[in-house]
Amino acid sequence: MACSSTPRFSLGCTLQIQVKAVPGSSRDCIVGWLGEELKIRVSAPPEHGKANAAIEKLLAAAFDLPSDAVRVIRGSTSPHKWIEIDGLSETEAKQKLDTILS
Repeated sequence: MACSSTPRFSLGCTLQIQVKAVPGSSRDCIVGWLGEELKIRVSAPPEHGKANAAIEKLLAAAFDLPSDAVRVIRGSTSPHKWIEIDGLSETEAKQKLDTILS
């Protein structure tokens, strides 16, 4: 399944994507595109930044990046978040997401 949306490319090899977080799920997974947002389920509860940390860890693992390369930059207390990813081009992100979501 191809991506129905395109991550927004920012500066250099820094990418920003919109995420719809679903904390308290039964498992951690990247579900797919929900409009312009990438839907992500995490088992961590939405308290004290636990869900945000789980999202950062999940995306870092999915993109084969160090954990400090992925961070929530907007929406830390909202299910609608902006995530910044360092060291990944738009093309690389699309390829990896296509593989994950297929």
